Amino acid sequence: MKKLGCFVAIGIVVVIALIVVGTLWGTYNSLVTKSQAADAQWAQVETQYQRRFDLIPNLVNSVKGAMAQERAVFDAIAEARTKYGSATTTSDKAAAASGVESALGRLLLVMENYPQLKSIDTVRGLMDELAGTENRVSVERRRFNEVVRDYNTSVKTFPTNLLAGMFGFSEKQYFASVSGADLAPKVEF
Repeated sequence: MKKLGCFVAIGIVVVIALIVVGTLWGTYNSLVTKSQAADAQWAQVETQYQRRFDLIPNLVNSVKGAMAQERAVFDAIAEARTKYGSATTTSDKAAAASGVESALGRLLLVMENYPQLKSIDTVRGLMDELAGTENRVSVERRRFNEVVRDYNTSVKTFPTNLLAGMFGFSEKQYFASVSGADLAPKVEF
């Protein structure tokens, strides 16, 4: 009888240990999966940024011939692209991308003030591509923030927060616009 009681006690301990290990294992894998999803979604944002940066030189070169006097706008775009290329962190890349958006906003305003440029088919086609890319960037940023929200929620909620800290998982930064991004760029001639 004592042997049976001993086996039952050992069985209970083994079952509890398996439950604990299984919970730890599942939580860890869940956090890894969500972290990887956030990283993959940021890669999608960067893919759209790259598409934007590939289109910009074509647009700029097409417009440049007709608007040599607007050198400052083109210089701002080139500088913003360079800053993005040298950025290494997510927040640095987001800030650099906002600089590109600001310069593009000025370029779009310049384009509106030069109707003859709108009639150039190449420029029109590139502007359509750029507008489509801007929409894609916006969608991918939103998706990134949603994935980061899901990951951060997991990292912050109990009891996962205890395990997240133990395994070295920490919050990820949301994509946030830089201050002043809500203001329309001002173009003066």
